[in-house]
Amino acid sequence: MTTAQIAMAAGIAEGTLFRVFADKEALISAAIRIAFDPAPVESELAGIDRDLGLRAQLIAAVEILQRRVEGIWQLMAVLGMTVPSDHNTARPSPSAEGTLQLIAALFEPHRDQLRCEPLPAARLLRMMPFARTHPRISDGHMLTAAEIVAVVLDGIRVRSDLEVADDLGPERSENPQPEGAEVEVTC
Repeated sequence: MTTAQIAMAAGIAEGTLFRVFADKEALISAAIRIAFDPAPVESELAGIDRDLGLRAQLIAAVEILQRRVEGIWQLMAVLGMTVPSDHNTARPSPSAEGTLQLIAALFEPHRDQLRCEPLPAARLLRMMPFARTHPRISDGHMLTAAEIVAVVLDGIRVRSDLEVADDLGPERSENPQPEGAEVEVTC
């Protein structure tokens, strides 16, 4: 991508770019820094109406995450990147932690409706928009925010808790749960 193309896409003269940025590398670095800045996403997540029901709050959160992920994928594709330049798989970034905590806060008042704690539920919900927007993972079959929330909250098959226990393997079937007993399933 040339600076002329960038200027045209921005609707400004190419010379205007260089009044603000020393060179093309500085411009690209600024674009990457802005794209990965968690503040706008965190502000949107914090602004979700807590008077909405859990499902509606989570749909709003997923829509926010979908927009962010789509924007990042588009930027990375234009720049020919496969991972962010500061990518480190050993530990989550502080920005990811802030977003995760805001999502967990949506689950917190509804913890009695969950099979796991709010934080693991938030991790699961946060992963789904990434998979949904990655072209190699989604095969062009994009899930809506409501579909993602349905998978996270409801699962993908109709079953009773006893059927879940049967699926847990032979060690569980040796100690069958009494009828109507709660089955501990973690996220």
